[in-house]
Amino acid sequence: MINEYAINPRADSTKTRAVIESLVAELGEKLVFVTVSGSHLYGFPSPDSDYDLRGVHVLPLTKVLGLASAAETSEKTTVRDGVEADIVTHDLRKFCLLLLKRNGYVLEQLLSPHVVLTSPEQAELIEIAKLCVTRHHAKHYLGFADTTWRQFVKGDTALIKPLLYTFRVLLTGIHLMRTGEVESNIVTLNDTAKLSYITDLVARKSGEAEHAALPLVDMSLYESEYRRLTADLEAAMAETTLPNDATGRAPLNDFLVRVRLAAG
Repeated sequence: MINEYAINPRADSTKTRAVIESLVAELGEKLVFVTVSGSHLYGFPSPDSDYDLRGVHVLPLTKVLGLASAAETSEKTTVRDGVEADIVTHDLRKFCLLLLKRNGYVLEQLLSPHVVLTSPEQAELIEIAKLCVTRHHAKHYLGFADTTWRQFVKGDTALIKPLLYTFRVLLTGIHLMRTGEVESNIVTLNDTAKLSYITDLVARKSGEAEHAALPLVDMSLYESEYRRLTADLEAAMAETTLPNDATGRAPLNDFLVRVRLAAG
């Protein structure tokens, strides 16, 4: 069942849960997990935000052993009963390879507390994923922050969304380097950071449209904070006790083979 905090409080939560669970039930392959990601996970959904559903499926042997190569990623965007959802699932093999590539996205999806569907395999995968977290995950968050910051400053209008994404990924990266734990929710992260402008930005984003713009403000604050938090993440990467290299490749391989064979 979806955690209550993944449901936009302005929506009919009972209807929204039912729609999301019905969409997941219609997915074709065996599923390891499906969770809610995106702005609902990050802590700043707008009233009109869609639901980003992310997960892992297991292709059957008949689709991976033959001459034709099966698509490893399934994507679908749909609107049902007023609920808009973007659904993306990866085959288990692709997901395991992404885990080994210091990919923060897949870690956040795997560890999202907003679970639509789970399985014993997800619990096992979470344990193996701990062996894949390294200091180099900081590079993922630094790169993501650079991209979203550029989106923010190059636009004709100063949109709240890319600015919040920038600060969210920097705070997530800093927290990961310092604690070894993945925390994706900017509100939770700000309980420690205590940045008043984050509180203001979240309130604006949560109360306005998905692509709402900032009012006329002094942008120098946001630029100085972007540079400060970037430097903090770089320093945290240098000081972290996380390992340089992942040690999860062999366990992931064994896990993939076992699950694939069991799926038939």
